[in-house]
Amino acid sequence: MLLELHVKNLALIEQVDLEFFAGLTVLSGETGAGKSILIDSINLALGAKVGKDVVRAGADFAYIELLFCINDRLKLDAIRKMDIEVGEDGLITMSRKISKQKNVLRINGEVIAAAKGRKLMSLLIDIHSQHESYGLLEVSKQLQLIDLFAEDRIKEVKEDIKEEYQNYKAIEEKLSETLEENLRKREIEFLKYEIEEIEDAQLKEGEEQELVQRYSKIKNASRIADAMSKISSYIEEDGISPSLKLISSVVQYDEELSDIESQLFDAESIIADLRHSIYNYIDELDFNEEEFDTINSRLDTIRSLQGKYSEDLKEINKIYEGKKERLEFLENYEELISEYKEQQRSSVAKLNELCDKLSGLRKESAGVLKESIIRELHDLNFLGVDFDIEFKKLSDFTPQGRDSVELMISTNPGNPKKPLREIASGGELSRIMLAIKTVLADLDEVDTLIFDEIDTGISGRTAQKVSEKLMLIGRGHQVICITHLPQIAAMADHNYLIEKHTDGHSTKTEISYVKEKRLVEEIARLIGGSEITEAVLQTAKEMKDLADKLKG
Repeated sequence: MLLELHVKNLALIEQVDLEFFAGLTVLSGETGAGKSILIDSINLALGAKVGKDVVRAGADFAYIELLFCINDRLKLDAIRKMDIEVGEDGLITMSRKISKQKNVLRINGEVIAAAKGRKLMSLLIDIHSQHESYGLLEVSKQLQLIDLFAEDRIKEVKEDIKEEYQNYKAIEEKLSETLEENLRKREIEFLKYEIEEIEDAQLKEGEEQELVQRYSKIKNASRIADAMSKISSYIEEDGISPSLKLISSVVQYDEELSDIESQLFDAESIIADLRHSIYNYIDELDFNEEEFDTINSRLDTIRSLQGKYSEDLKEINKIYEGKKERLEFLENYEELISEYKEQQRSSVAKLNELCDKLSGLRKESAGVLKESIIRELHDLNFLGVDFDIEFKKLSDFTPQGRDSVELMISTNPGNPKKPLREIASGGELSRIMLAIKTVLADLDEVDTLIFDEIDTGISGRTAQKVSEKLMLIGRGHQVICITHLPQIAAMADHNYLIEKHTDGHSTKTEISYVKEKRLVEEIARLIGGSEITEAVLQTAKEMKDLADKLKG
């Protein structure tokens, strides 16, 4: 979830540091105080396009930083597959520095492209506002929505499709190669030559190293013999015998000299053995020109193959097997192509069967999901809503089957349904997303949900329903909501008040955490506007007490 937001020199914000928590967090304040700037700052940190004049007047740059903590192992694996380093603590820092000259986006201190940032954030956060929407508005995500809802029913058939699709693509790749007869014959001859070349070499593991050592010994035989002769002479000149004669002449006078005498005897024996070994080595050492030429030729063969194929014998063997397989394919080209076409027909038939089965299961689940979403929409004052989940069949197979899904909706009776992404009203869109998120509250894997303008055009009972649904989603997710509604502010687990201040020379937005008395006063302001009476304060307190009771 999102832990912290740091903003500096962005629009009206001089500097803000916010800590976020689990549950429902509400940001409220007067119109124009700068609430939407916070959503804009998060969007910018996620890689959104930079608009004009985002840097605060008089500042050289704007800076935004987000800190997330990820605890889900599968999500961490998905992030690491994007070549993003995440420590054992699961912390991810995303920052953006914006100036007139450049703007730089970073994840954990590493500069990245904006597209990569948006891809990462699609795993971590959903933002629903009039200007920016992530997650479910993307058509590709809407199929995932159905699969998320139907996961227990479709998991097995999806795995079967994925496996068969890989087989299908492998067959397609083999069939994609068409060869002219003369080119095929030429390649066959060349492959035969290379296969014979590798077979004739009869390469062995460790052979090159042994040959190099033997080559070096033969090549330097004269130098080695000269060195060994000199060593033998040095040993002869400084032998142990004179020392033994001397110790033997005095050992009778002191018994302690016996140990030294014994050690000298041992040394003489060792030197005698050493001298014998040196003589034998010199006798056996010779320069065999024929063997030298043979080794040299063999090394040339080995190194020629290494230069042509690989220095690693295992890799050469792998290449060899690949060439044999390719040769078999070319020599039996017509028969194999016919066999592959038969395999393709079989795979297509199997994929069609599996995809039809998956599509049927999806449509059954989509019907249940549709009715659940409509009920939630009715609760949110979409009384004449016409909502549907539209399926289309793709022209070709994918690892997810052949379905394309789009959420369709009409919020006004008599108007035709349109794709969800074409809904113009930010408030409507946010409430539709809220309905969907409510149905999927226990299934949705995105931790952090942000709603802006969710209260546009609603009040009374609908406002209360919206607050209750936000509270329920907040039980399993982190929910951040900008609102003007007292019902939502009262239902929050955490509240921030956003205020705009001016000293006559400059204007800045400030944010403070409010609770208890200050929170009641803010709820009262949302109820009563500029004039806050004791009656309004009492109403605000009652609203907060009722919300706490409902949460409890």
